Amino acid sequence: MNRIKKLFSDKKKNIVSIYFTAGFPELNDTNTILNVLQKHGADLIEIGMPYSDPLADGPVIQHSSMKALQNGMSIKLLFDQLNKYSNSPSGVKAPLILMGYLNPVLQYGIEKFCSDAHKAGIDGIILPDLPLHEYEIEYKNIFEKYKLDFIFLITPETSEKRIRKIDALSKGFIYAVSSSSITGSDKDMSAQEEYFQRLRDMKLNNPILIGFGIKDNKTFLQACKHAAGAIIGTAYIKAIENSNDIEADTEKFLNSILGATIAS
Repeated sequence: MNRIKKLFSDKKKNIVSIYFTAGFPELNDTNTILNVLQKHGADLIEIGMPYSDPLADGPVIQHSSMKALQNGMSIKLLFDQLNKYSNSPSGVKAPLILMGYLNPVLQYGIEKFCSDAHKAGIDGIILPDLPLHEYEIEYKNIFEKYKLDFIFLITPETSEKRIRKIDALSKGFIYAVSSSSITGSDKDMSAQEEYFQRLRDMKLNNPILIGFGIKDNKTFLQACKHAAGAIIGTAYIKAIENSNDIEADTEKFLNSILGATIAS
């Protein structure tokens, strides 16, 4: 059983997945952030591979990507960092997801990317701009060869037919975008009740995590009412952007997200 499947088997509700951009705020912060996120309650960690044209990302994550690129981050350097991390005493406990865009991965080479990701302790991949048909026909076997779960995004506009197709092709979880917007948008989760209910009524095989607009305990708990948990990116990037103590600020941030959940 891989780590993603084990997580959803062991924990059915209130899963918190945190996104951060590799190489931000500083080039060599990756392993520090991985350690402190695991230590202070992140169940799943999503590592952003910085890209110069991140279409689905809002201004905060776009800024973090540009800063990371200016710092010198690359896919190769990220894998070097992750290899050191996965072989360190603290090691990898939480499942690790790489999120990025197709063009840099194609330049790196899909098979080499998947092979190196597997060696570096990665459990799953999110590439929002890889078309479903192209994944199924050209790349599915490569991702599966290296035991990488490919995670698809769905939105309120995604048809039931497409959602069921994604569910059939998925092995990790489904990333339900809370609304048709960029990351970091302020959205009222209660306005999406019909969308979330539609997903529940479909009784999908894969668990669902809700992302985009999750920023505090209230929005986290709202998302958890409708899914196995939530993905938080922009709010965490803001929390560490000007940090002088990443561990202290990460602990404070995760306590602010999880506090009421833990108390209950």
